[in-house]
Amino acid sequence: MNLIVDAGNTYVKVAVFQEDKMLSHESFKKELFQKKIEKILQEYTEIDKMITSSVTKLSEATKKFLKTLSIEVHKLTHKTNVPFQNNYATPETLGVDRIALVVAAVTQYPKQNVLVIDAGTCITYDFKTEKEIYLGGGISPGLQLRYKTLNLLTANLPLLAPKMPESYIGDCTETAIHSGVSVGVITEIDGIIDRYKEQFKDLTVILTGGDTNFLAKRLKNTIFANSKFLLQGLNNVLEYNRYND
Repeated sequence: MNLIVDAGNTYVKVAVFQEDKMLSHESFKKELFQKKIEKILQEYTEIDKMITSSVTKLSEATKKFLKTLSIEVHKLTHKTNVPFQNNYATPETLGVDRIALVVAAVTQYPKQNVLVIDAGTCITYDFKTEKEIYLGGGISPGLQLRYKTLNLLTANLPLLAPKMPESYIGDCTETAIHSGVSVGVITEIDGIIDRYKEQFKDLTVILTGGDTNFLAKRLKNTIFANSKFLLQGLNNVLEYNRYND
């Protein structure tokens, strides 16, 4: 049984897997890390492996706590054994979250051209070929980040919550912002998908991340929405290394 830990800047997402089946998942603030992990390990006594993925450095207290655990703890890095050929020019700079997403793509969609779009703080695009070769992708500001940037870096623009305007032609400041941001993100994603389709046949597109629900139903391209794709990918990493150490 596996314990999956995805540590972000503010929140930690965790999940418990029995092979490829997710038994539970939750999200909590980083300061609750030790308390929550101890509770999970008490509830699921069959957990024998754990993997951590963090976009930021774990605190010293968290590192010390992990060393006290009686289970095997893996830290996902660019050196972790993965089931794909990594052609990224600077693999040491590739985010561990992106590595996990590619592993999920390889495991769940083998021998297919797959574009994974993770719509969170940033929007990341990651592409692997039908030959299981990771070529790279792209990074752009996410939905919330675009709204916040307009507010923080200008004198008079308000901070708005994401919303799709009735028309792409904004007739006031608020609708103009919604058009520029929300319509802009939708147009960007559809446009990038179209570019990949021009070069790669039979493209499978996965949409994941915190803004999945907001974006999925508004894209013109056919996509598979899966908000748990990253957690599944981390579990796939553990399972792959269970049998390929």
